[in-house]
Amino acid sequence: MPNSGAGGGTPRAPGSPPQAPAPAKPQGIDLNEILQTAIKYGASDIHIKAGLPPIFRIDGQLFPYKEVPRLNPDIVNKMAFGIMTKAQQEKFKEAGEADLAYGVPGLGRFRVNIFQQRGTVGIVLRVIPFGVKTIEELFLPPIIAKLAMENRGLILVTGTTGSGKSTTLAAMIDLINATRTCHIVTIEDPIEFLHRDKRSIVNQREIGFDTKGFAIALRAALRQDPDV
Repeated sequence: MPNSGAGGGTPRAPGSPPQAPAPAKPQGIDLNEILQTAIKYGASDIHIKAGLPPIFRIDGQLFPYKEVPRLNPDIVNKMAFGIMTKAQQEKFKEAGEADLAYGVPGLGRFRVNIFQQRGTVGIVLRVIPFGVKTIEELFLPPIIAKLAMENRGLILVTGTTGSGKSTTLAAMIDLINATRTCHIVTIEDPIEFLHRDKRSIVNQREIGFDTKGFAIALRAALRQDPDV
């Protein structure tokens, strides 16, 4: 179980006995094992930084996963380059950062940002929930569904980090997909939620894989008979 804070005790249910710390694992631990543990404890984000053990964000708080020792720069570098394609590696070397999606069969999908800081590599992974929740399941106001049914117009979904922008947009797209006969084109960096064709046709384009950039993809979308 992750520990609370840099030197705090292990979070546990009220009244339960303290847990003895688990022995540190060797530096050979791979990223998928860390992600599996993060999912087990309900983490929304995973931070990988040289000099620290993996850090999980659970219910808004950061917890170090102290069953893993402090990660050295070579291990973090290996993790980062191990999940990037050649093209993403080149982009990272040139720009110092890269966005991508990473999937683990049987576990889940993750939105990933890899970046450089103080000469070392850092990784932050956001857990992408399985499936797309409906507007009702997200407890969003009915006006959101009404907006999704508009035939014309520009809808801006804004908010702070972790406020639910991606899940809100996914719910709106899923509603359109399930109730209208439309051609939906998304331009994403990276693709997070996967949409299957229902009543609509959904084409999801990812920057760096399916198109070079947002501007090019947006111009092209105008020639693709789009409805949304």
